[in-house]
Amino acid sequence: QVQLVESGGGLVQPGGSLRLSCVVSGGTFSLYNVAWYRQAPGKQRALVATITSDDTTNYADTVKGRFTISRDNAKNTVYLQMNGLKPEDTAVYYCNARHTIPLVAAARGDYWGQGTQVTVSS
Repeated sequence: QVQLVESGGGLVQPGGSLRLSCVVSGGTFSLYNVAWYRQAPGKQRALVATITSDDTTNYADTVKGRFTISRDNAKNTVYLQMNGLKPEDTAVYYCNARHTIPLVAAARGDYWGQGTQVTVSS
């Protein structure tokens, strides 16, 4: 069973930085595309950034130029470096993993972490 554990959240002032980590266990890490989502109070969960097994990245327009997603296959870890944080970045951030083979992904579904809180406030 694939498990995801996020860490690195916390309270930071506007303009500050945080780095989130997502450790993936129980599967072959290199066969998973990984994404970060976030959910603010009263809002739907939204996609923040994605990274494929071959390191192709994509970002939501709201974080482009400020956030960077990366992966370390040797450590089974995906990172989200967040710079220039704004109050509107406040949310619970979730890590998501999906198998690269569509049939396998359809059969197994997505895997989610428990989330880590990021609060941007002065």
